[in-house]
Amino acid sequence: MNTDELVELGQQLRVDSVRASAAAGSGHPTSSMSAADLVAVLFANHLRYDMDRPDHPGNDRFILSKGHASPLLYSAYKAAGAIEDGELLTFRKLGSRLEGHPTPRRLPYVETATGSLGQGLPIGVGIALAGRRLEHTGYRVWVLCGDSELAEGSVWEAAEHAAYEGLDNLTAIVDVNRLGQRGATRHGHDLDAYARRFQAFGWHTIEVDGHDVDAVDRAYGEARSTTGQPTVVLARTLKGKGVASVQDREGLHGKPLPEADEAIAELGGLRDRTFHVHEPHTSGQPRVIPSSETELPRWDPGEKVATRDAYGHALAALGSGRGDVVALDGEVSDSTRAEFFAKEHPERFFECYIAEQQLVAAAVGLAARGWVPYASTFAAFLTRAYDFVRMASVSGACVNLVGSHAGVSIGQDGPSQMGLEDLAMMRAVYGSTVLYPCDANQTAKLVAAMAGLDGVRYLRTSRGAAPVLYGPDEEFPVGGSKVLRSGERDRLTLVAAGVTVHEALAAADTLAREGIDVRVVDLYSVKPVDRETLRRAAEETGCLVTVEDHREEGGLGDAVLDAFSDGRPVPRLVRLAVRTMPGSASPDEQLHAAGIDAASIASAVTLLVEEAVVR
Repeated sequence: MNTDELVELGQQLRVDSVRASAAAGSGHPTSSMSAADLVAVLFANHLRYDMDRPDHPGNDRFILSKGHASPLLYSAYKAAGAIEDGELLTFRKLGSRLEGHPTPRRLPYVETATGSLGQGLPIGVGIALAGRRLEHTGYRVWVLCGDSELAEGSVWEAAEHAAYEGLDNLTAIVDVNRLGQRGATRHGHDLDAYARRFQAFGWHTIEVDGHDVDAVDRAYGEARSTTGQPTVVLARTLKGKGVASVQDREGLHGKPLPEADEAIAELGGLRDRTFHVHEPHTSGQPRVIPSSETELPRWDPGEKVATRDAYGHALAALGSGRGDVVALDGEVSDSTRAEFFAKEHPERFFECYIAEQQLVAAAVGLAARGWVPYASTFAAFLTRAYDFVRMASVSGACVNLVGSHAGVSIGQDGPSQMGLEDLAMMRAVYGSTVLYPCDANQTAKLVAAMAGLDGVRYLRTSRGAAPVLYGPDEEFPVGGSKVLRSGERDRLTLVAAGVTVHEALAAADTLAREGIDVRVVDLYSVKPVDRETLRRAAEETGCLVTVEDHREEGGLGDAVLDAFSDGRPVPRLVRLAVRTMPGSASPDEQLHAAGIDAASIASAVTLLVEEAVVR
């Protein structure tokens, strides 16, 4: 489009943003109006995208990181012929695809959910990595950010990673409109302040008047021609641009314009222009992923193997069988054992260093492109990236997260390294799967099973070696469990997972010698939980004792309670969990101090049985 056409398109996007927000009675029209010219120039002259084929492998990728400006995005989709005017006016209404913040669950053109600020650029880095290192189709990734979100540390994790990887297929566009939600931003309209920061990370920077469509057009062209480093276009804009009563005014964030009809008239009235987005450069043939039968590693019962070791070997094997599997790690791959994958499949391994938000974001970006990512770090450190995990669920992203060094059983490193809250936080994620294997063969089977699941999948692994309990041909369906000890005279049921399975078995042997029979259930699938087995155990033994190397809140005990959430009587339930703040000690000492080792379990059971007899 020429200059006049671009100006007109920008005005149309403003008008439609005002209309959509007015019809909804809510929304962020002023944030949309500031970036209207930026989006108009991008969609009309630079974006290459087949609107009839959102899955076209050669499509450029556009991420609206300032997701509250969704009226602008939907207005652009309307101008590009992807949605109709009637649908535009369903914005924010029940059942509409046009949500307050866009998500790919509703619209196929949306790459990722971005309602939580500071996530668009990190995920864009993941998509750009896929394009550069895996797909080689030449598509570009464009990310529109707001200036307020540049206060987020995740943005700078992304900035450093993109520059380190030389992602010249990535362009960030920053709408520097000076105003945040409650007032002025930290740097206001000081473009140089932002430029110095991006330059320090190794980005090519361009400063521009965001309402000069020709200048914006040239900036995008310069970004496309820049090689060896990512580019950021820093655009000075005015919030509420084009309507005098709201332009560059505080106190109007997140509110429809008070006089929408007058504002529309001031913007030049209704327009209904459509345009054709440029086609991708490539022919659009889907990539062919090589695959073969996966031969998982096998261990003999009685061998002592850490589940983290089993994870690494199983992941490497899965990578040999499936060409769509990729692995990411946060500079602890020698501990998580993701290094086994890295050595066998270096072209599909992504080192994210100590930047857990970028780690999970990159996994989400890779998943958005159809890859099957496994992202690993210490379980404790995933708490830093929990907002990205939560938003991955909102996006419907299929990502595999693996947390190692879980629980007090890691030993001398102390509480800062112990994942003691991870089961709770992962169980709380919508649609998640949470798995906690106790031996090597079980781990290998669950690693392979994760690749075929939906949503966020979490696997918890342990540091220390443990005896292999199961044969290599044993199956472990997600949602299942294993009953390891059972008899007609069982006085109660021990429910354990991971390291505590071994402690529960040892306790059961001790108790048996004392004439006290107990059932032992390996609840390796923490979510979904095996309700049938737990209900039968409750009916037949009368009491459930959960034993977990985790905090009492939200972990195995709460997962067991889920089996009785249908209104049936809840059995007697006793929880053995980590209730103190650990220090440094050996793994055995840690388990004993927490009251979850074999001796402590046996003592608790003896007391429970004695109380039951007295009563």
